[in-house]
Parts: sequence; C-alpha cells; structure tokens
Amino acid sequence: DVQLQASGGGLVQAGGSLRLSCAASGFTWDDYAIGWFRQAPGKEREGILCIDGSDSSTYYVESVKGRFTISSDKAKTTVYLQMNSLEPEDTAVYYCAADLGWCDDEGLKDGYDHYGQGTQVTVSS
Repeated sequence: DVQLQASGGGLVQAGGSLRLSCAASGFTWDDYAIGWFRQAPGKEREGILCIDGSDSSTYYVESVKGRFTISSDKAKTTVYLQMNSLEPEDTAVYYCAADLGWCDDEGLKDGYDHYGQGTQVTVSS
C-alpha cells in the first residue's frame, strides 16, 4: 500500500522558512510523481509543486516559484518541501501526495490518487 507521512509543519513569522518532509513507501518510485498540495481555510485544496520519480524533473505553480523548492533524497524514500519567504497567504494544511504517472500541471490540477495526512503551516504577519 502507498504510505505517505508528512511532518515539519508549525508556526512561523512572515518572511521565515520551514522545511516539510514526506516519508514515502509502498510504491515504485520511478513510476510515480510526488507532489505537495495545500488547503487553506475555506478554500479548495490546490496542488503547488511536484517532482517526477523517474527523472526528478519538477513543476511549480506561479504562486510559489522562487520561494518553494521540492527535492528528494538519493535513497528515494523522502521528499522535501523547502519553503522560504513565507507569507500569511501560505497558511494552510499541507499534504504530500503520490500519483502513478509524471509530474506536470495537469496532474496538480486534477489531484493525485494517494494523499498522506496533512501538516499545519501557520504564517503570522
């Protein structure tokens, strides 16, 4: 079974940084895309970035470009989300997710097949 465990959320001031981790297992890494989604209060869940398991190519939505970075470890067991220059608008529950296929904007828009439990990120002004 696909298992995804996110951690690293917390409270940070605007302009600060956080790094989220996602421990992933139960699937063939090279066949999947792994992404991060977030859901702010009163809003729909949105996909914000992803990494392709086969070639480590990435995709970022415009709102996080230049501030957020997705990466994975060499063992291909953990995906990281480095968030810099955080803004109050980044406050949300963040989810890591996995989907059979590749990393692209369509996948982020359509949603993924598997989600882990969320981790809360709160950015104070």
